Amino acid sequence: QVQLLESGGGLVQPGGSLRLSCAASGEIVSTYCMAWFRQAPGKGLEGVAYMENGGRIEYGVFVKGRFTISKDTAKNTLYLRMNSLKPEDTAVYRCAARRGFCYLHSPEDYTHWGQGTQVTVSS
Repeated sequence: QVQLLESGGGLVQPGGSLRLSCAASGEIVSTYCMAWFRQAPGKGLEGVAYMENGGRIEYGVFVKGRFTISKDTAKNTLYLRMNSLKPEDTAVYRCAARRGFCYLHSPEDYTHWGQGTQVTVSS
């Protein structure tokens, strides 16, 4: 049973930074497509970034160089470093996994999800 557990969210001022973590059971971080999605109040899931097991990375257009996705396969953990945070980044951030290729705009293709961690950007 694949389990994903996010942490690292919180309240941060505009312009601040956070690092989210997604601890995975087993070794899926090194073998699956791993991704971050977010969901703001009243909106659908939005793809933030993904990393394929071959290393290919893609970010959502709104990221604009502010976020970095990475992983530590020895710790079975996926990360999302977020800099220059804006109020519009406020959302629940969830990590997701699937076998095969990654898709940034198709959350329905992901088979495993974490519960999420709340990120609030406010002064």
